[in-house]
Amino acid sequence: MAVQGGLLATTIAGEDKGDGGDRESKGKIGAVLSFLAAKLIAYTLLGALLGWLGSLIQFSLRLQATLTIFVAIFMIGTALALLNVHPVFRFFIIETPPFFRRLVRKSAKSANLFAPAILGAFTIFIPCGTTQAMMALAIASGNPLWGSLILATFVLGTSPLFFFAGYSMEWIKGVLADRFAPVAATVIIGLAVWNINGGVVLLGSPVSIQSVAREFYCTVTFCDMPVNAATRAATDVVNITIQSNGYTVDNPVIPAGRRVRIKLSNMSGGGCTQAFTIPKYGIQKVVRLGESQEFEFVAPKEPGELAFSCSMGMYGGKLFVVGG
Repeated sequence: MAVQGGLLATTIAGEDKGDGGDRESKGKIGAVLSFLAAKLIAYTLLGALLGWLGSLIQFSLRLQATLTIFVAIFMIGTALALLNVHPVFRFFIIETPPFFRRLVRKSAKSANLFAPAILGAFTIFIPCGTTQAMMALAIASGNPLWGSLILATFVLGTSPLFFFAGYSMEWIKGVLADRFAPVAATVIIGLAVWNINGGVVLLGSPVSIQSVAREFYCTVTFCDMPVNAATRAATDVVNITIQSNGYTVDNPVIPAGRRVRIKLSNMSGGGCTQAFTIPKYGIQKVVRLGESQEFEFVAPKEPGELAFSCSMGMYGGKLFVVGG
């Protein structure tokens, strides 16, 4: 909204002739729908292209985590620019190329549905932190069809807000003029911090927002007793059930230096939990809902803990390496 809202405003301005009544209302609706339809088509084609490029380039787990953190830092810079914290953060705001700015101004003077369509299609050249994250996801899909569906779904998901904003632009500017930037910046920073947390988890960090929150929760209330690896027999076969809210492990104790078989069963995991990840080894196995999968790896030679998580670092757990 912060980056592309201006284009939408110029679109509405081109249709607003001051006639009032149904004619003006229909003009606004037609302009917004034309803007959004062209945006949907442009992003769908872009997603297919990015998915195709992703099929040619395979991203390692470490690179995915690094890109996630980089995008999060960019989002924080954008938020600080919205708050005018320091002039240096203006470099985090991506400027539209001069050629497109001139074409946009020229198109906005035309009071027909083709002009809003041009502006809607041109939004692919004005990415913000959020759209860049979706583009990165399309690349990571490694499939033109999935890439196009990712960006198409993203545009469809944001379209209701854009439609409301476009139709009510004058009212929004009057009511939220002084509040929009602080609210938007706060939301962006919150999302960025969560993305950084996911990135560091994927890099194998034992410290995360989830682990700190659990430690705090367990100090003020009752928690189940932690696994006592010293009293549990190590196993070469670990059964892990994937659920919508995390993972359940039958026996998390594994022998050091031995080959271990992991058996994954997805009972109800419909989100990122489907992508079971062991950051230390760069292992990531995607198990669709209702399916099972097995794989093997050699456990670390030194006793300790081996973390695992979902592909976003939101849910996870530990395997305990014992013996030698």
